[in-house]
Amino acid sequence: MIVAAPEQVRVLFPPRVRKLGRVDYAEALEAMRRFTARRDEATPDELWLLQHPPVYTLGQAANPSHGPRMAGPIPVLRVERGGEVTYHGPGQLVVYTLFDLSRRGLKVREFVRLLEQSVIELLAAHAVTAHRNDGAPGVYVEGAKVAALGVRISKGRTFHGLALNVDMDLAPFAQIDPCGHPGLAVTQTRDLGITAGIDELGTGLARRLLGLMGSRHA
Repeated sequence: MIVAAPEQVRVLFPPRVRKLGRVDYAEALEAMRRFTARRDEATPDELWLLQHPPVYTLGQAANPSHGPRMAGPIPVLRVERGGEVTYHGPGQLVVYTLFDLSRRGLKVREFVRLLEQSVIELLAAHAVTAHRNDGAPGVYVEGAKVAALGVRISKGRTFHGLALNVDMDLAPFAQIDPCGHPGLAVTQTRDLGITAGIDELGTGLARRLLGLMGSRHA
């Protein structure tokens, strides 16, 4: 009997990229939970690209003092991802990463840096210089946050992911301390002079992230 080497097994299961359109946050969250709970060693990884209707989410250790500061029509949900409070809304590219890190041989910190690097390279392709902040995960342009990160690891498998502000109403961010940092400015790709829309940026981001993962595809 011939047993395939680990590298050969990875080639058999390339990640699936799914473009889901606009999905209610609670619906997407439950779908991620089900996928992660039911997957096994042979389940291909998936990358979900979508948008959400307006919603504030607080990470599992988020401090409520960071907002939102006023009650309003936008729902507030506490979820199991890492990180503090953030806002999701139409015009924001949400990328959910359902990957088996153990199978890929990736540590959490390395995975987070790959997520950040994929955004940095995407923006660089549109002549925008972005950077990471070692004290606050995410991607920044001249000190303003353009992409937020928050992941959850369960038995070596990750869900949640990142959110890139593309062409949205940024006003709801004024009701929170984005990612727990009072006074942190936020920006979006439209205001940085990038004319590409969510579909184009989503395709580019997925390509760059999977390219960075390279031979770790599983």
